[in-house]
Amino acid sequence: MQRKKHFRHKKKGRHSSGNKQNRKNFSKEDPLKQQLLTLLYTSDNPIKTEHIIKDLDLPLSTRKPLHNLLTRLTHEKILQQTDRDTYGPGPKNGLAQGTIDQNAKGFGFVTGLTSKFNLPKYSRDPFLSPNNMHSAHHGDKVLIRVFKVSRDGRPEAEVVAILGRSREQLAGFVAIKNKQAIVYPEDTRYPFTIRLHGKLPEKLHDGDAVIVKIEDETETEDARYQEGTLIEILGDPDSVDVQMRLAIEKHNLPHRFSDKTVAQVEAISDKITPGRGRLDLREIQHVTIDGETAKDFDDAIAVQKTRNGYRLYVSIADVSHYVQPGSALDSEAYERGTSIYFPGHVIPMLPERLSNGLCSLLPNEDRYAFTAILDFDRQGHLLKKEFSKSIICSRQRFTYTTVRQILIDHDLEVRRKYKPFLTPLKWAGELATELMHLREQRGSIGFTIPEPFMKLDDQGKIASISRTERNFAHKLIEEFMLAANEAVAELFTEHHLKGLYRIHERPSPEKIQEFVEFGHSLGLDLPPLRHDPDWFGQVLGMVKGSPKEYVINNLLLRTMQQARYDGKNVGHFGLAATDYTHFTSPIRRYPDLTVHRTLQAFLQRNAKVKIKKKEPTRTIQEMGEFLSARERLAVTAERDMNDRLKVRFMHNKIGEKFQAVVSGVTSSAIFVELLDLFVSGGISLTSLKDDYYIFDGKHHRLKGKHSGKSFQLGDLIEVGLIDVDLRRNRIYFSPILPENSQT
Repeated sequence: MQRKKHFRHKKKGRHSSGNKQNRKNFSKEDPLKQQLLTLLYTSDNPIKTEHIIKDLDLPLSTRKPLHNLLTRLTHEKILQQTDRDTYGPGPKNGLAQGTIDQNAKGFGFVTGLTSKFNLPKYSRDPFLSPNNMHSAHHGDKVLIRVFKVSRDGRPEAEVVAILGRSREQLAGFVAIKNKQAIVYPEDTRYPFTIRLHGKLPEKLHDGDAVIVKIEDETETEDARYQEGTLIEILGDPDSVDVQMRLAIEKHNLPHRFSDKTVAQVEAISDKITPGRGRLDLREIQHVTIDGETAKDFDDAIAVQKTRNGYRLYVSIADVSHYVQPGSALDSEAYERGTSIYFPGHVIPMLPERLSNGLCSLLPNEDRYAFTAILDFDRQGHLLKKEFSKSIICSRQRFTYTTVRQILIDHDLEVRRKYKPFLTPLKWAGELATELMHLREQRGSIGFTIPEPFMKLDDQGKIASISRTERNFAHKLIEEFMLAANEAVAELFTEHHLKGLYRIHERPSPEKIQEFVEFGHSLGLDLPPLRHDPDWFGQVLGMVKGSPKEYVINNLLLRTMQQARYDGKNVGHFGLAATDYTHFTSPIRRYPDLTVHRTLQAFLQRNAKVKIKKKEPTRTIQEMGEFLSARERLAVTAERDMNDRLKVRFMHNKIGEKFQAVVSGVTSSAIFVELLDLFVSGGISLTSLKDDYYIFDGKHHRLKGKHSGKSFQLGDLIEVGLIDVDLRRNRIYFSPILPENSQT
């Protein structure tokens, strides 16, 4: 009989469970039960009792309890007896694997549920009470047993075994008393404190941010405490650099490259050699157009006027030339998935020698590129597409501001300075305008949600927060990148290539209907409902420039599904595109690198070039799921860092007044966003002293019982800043009510 090696789950006795029917106080039987279920789950075949005793290394004292346990679990159909003295999981075993998503209050849910058995398809993630979490933490891979399904369809479960710890170390804040140190995890999803071992360093101060290692094998009777050792002292939590490290630790972001990868990158030659099947495009007048602070230049463009219309060159950094599949560099880039951008800092996907050097399309430097050559008619319709590895030399590094001054402002001094580029930029503006019109005509949705720009001072602290400028130059580059991405995706579809698409599925009809009902409650005369992108565009056009524009854009965006990477092309709803992928940013996005490799393999096959076959280690579907998850993590981390800086920016503004829009309403709080500073915060109902307010969920509002005054999603109100919680990164406001309405 072949059996897999089991996972040994050590327990020392824990807590009482919340399920009185199936569980009593945590007894000596429970560790045995958990070890038994784990062994049977991980085994390929049923196991004889004598082998269970041997595999679990059970002492004589547990053999009678084991037989009693086997009998009881068989009676409950959690186990089944397949032969005399041989047992396996029964029809009601309820065993499954997943990942814990823990709440600060101690309970949690199990996400990404999979099982070796035919479990029911639950509509909701299984719930874990604090007692049924046992020694598991947020993010751990666990084996659970579902023992109950509530009336609302929510399964309830208990942790049977920890299959893999998500974190060996945590960041937190130290509290020192009587030469003893306790660390409070910075991430509140870990609802315990950590007692530090050993003598405390003299440079460790009360309140310092630190990184500690959790001693996994030391279990206590009280789950509120863990044991740990000090790894690193980060220092003052008010420091922006310390906050960045805290964000990195909270989201478990890889931020240092291995010695092997560093050595590999240092050994890369910086010589650029023409030939080798590359188009020599150094005579084409490429330029880059990016933000003022950009350092990694992924893309360069050139536009020529032709007899039939325009020829567009979109040349993208040839990262695939330097990053070979299966190398240490490739593995680390894949694990990161994407670069992560914090104000004033970046955690790059590739080491700086590549991202800001050899791959970056710096002006007046020969660079390897991958070029899309696209021919359009005068109305912007694509006539022909061609792709090739190339060598280019960017003639000029433009900023969005400079291009705006040339094309929109017609600044004479700036135009005089860049005279050789005026005509090609004029052609670029013409082509971009036509592409924009075509995209709008087909129904591409243009959300207008302002983004904040944080300016840092010399100490790395936020000096100001303002609205990010978005002008015609941004749109020009965006249109060209969209055109190149669509052209590559169309080629994939035409030739049935196995590559990663960037897909955006249709929103659910239920979410659209919820929005329609809310729109009617605001008095909007919405167009007849159609489940296509053009309907969304019409709604956005109705509110453009009105006070409702911000909230309607946000609400419509919430109805959308998240865009993601997938090997199956279902189109991109938001762009109203049948074919779309990511080709244009391989320095900062790994999916683009995979697209380059797929495209190059196709070109080599067509040219009958021999390809060195590499055994695929990941499927397209696996890559799509993993890289989509890395992208979502990056977005979460970037928002978290922004929130950290915003809280510290607002800390010295307590008592000041601001104009705000109501961005959310619940039965216990109002959420607002400041109009000028893009800072979000909450208003507790306890601060509304002029009336007793009743929550109206259907209309997303709170309404005063006596006065009739209401706070509704989208309302413009004046608020005062009353408190800032630096520990939890939260901001609290109070509404500024008319004097005659205050009590």
